[in-house]
Amino acid sequence: MIGRCLSVQSSSPNELKFQTLRGIQHLAESCRFKAWFLDQFRMLHDGKQPYPASITMEKLRSLGFDPSLFTGVITSRELTHQYLQRRDDAWFSSLGRSCIHMTTWSDRGAISLEGLGLQVVENVEEADFILAHGTRVLGLSTGAALPMNLDELEKILHQCAVKKIPMVVENPDFVTVEARALHVMPGTLAATYEKLGGEVKWMGKPDKIIYNSSMEMAVVVVSDCIAVGDSLHHDIKGANAAEIASPFITGGIHATELGLTKFGEVADDDLVHALASKNNAYPTYVLPSFTW
Repeated sequence: MIGRCLSVQSSSPNELKFQTLRGIQHLAESCRFKAWFLDQFRMLHDGKQPYPASITMEKLRSLGFDPSLFTGVITSRELTHQYLQRRDDAWFSSLGRSCIHMTTWSDRGAISLEGLGLQVVENVEEADFILAHGTRVLGLSTGAALPMNLDELEKILHQCAVKKIPMVVENPDFVTVEARALHVMPGTLAATYEKLGGEVKWMGKPDKIIYNSSMEMAVVVVSDCIAVGDSLHHDIKGANAAEIASPFITGGIHATELGLTKFGEVADDDLVHALASKNNAYPTYVLPSFTW
């Protein structure tokens, strides 16, 4: 999600010091940043409903937010589709056309394969690459989906690693939160595959590709931007890599680690320091929630 303010000021990421704030009022009214990059889920929405007092495209409207508040939307799913379709990137141009497709239940939020000229296969021996979108089902050549648990999917990854076929991970999140319940995401599969020696192309945070694409959409440079997120490994580490200022929202996926039990509760600074060091991710600001 991309929102706007005015004026410009550079930031200094990758430092183990941050400013603790109660909300975004100070940052918004200072107008230090032209573009605000917001993680849609967990910043504005808990997977079930909008968060209380959130500051806020039809997707946004369906989630309870006014699309006019945003300049645009960009997702790792869209980027993956574009790169697979254009094939003008050297890495993607080398991929074949048959893939093992790990996805979600039905097509809810899944990357569309329409227009990509891909053939979904179940046999690893026939696959040129793995396309990882979800962690619940395996796409079949018939267009149907076969329910699988993580252990079953990881067995397929072991077979793929032996063949040394690359993986494109469309959603790099390790976990997501839905109404405070954590669910495993494709980033977990990708991390497992790398440990097995497999090659992975990460199409979203913490890779810089999503930030660069966001800056292109908003027509801004690094010093204009601020990236808000609740994942130290994905949002904050990605912002560090892109050299973008970053507020860390403590009430998201790290809430339990920080001892937080309710929305808006303030985290202990020492615990935030320790967790940031553990993840090698350093926020510029720390806030309990994305509220005014």
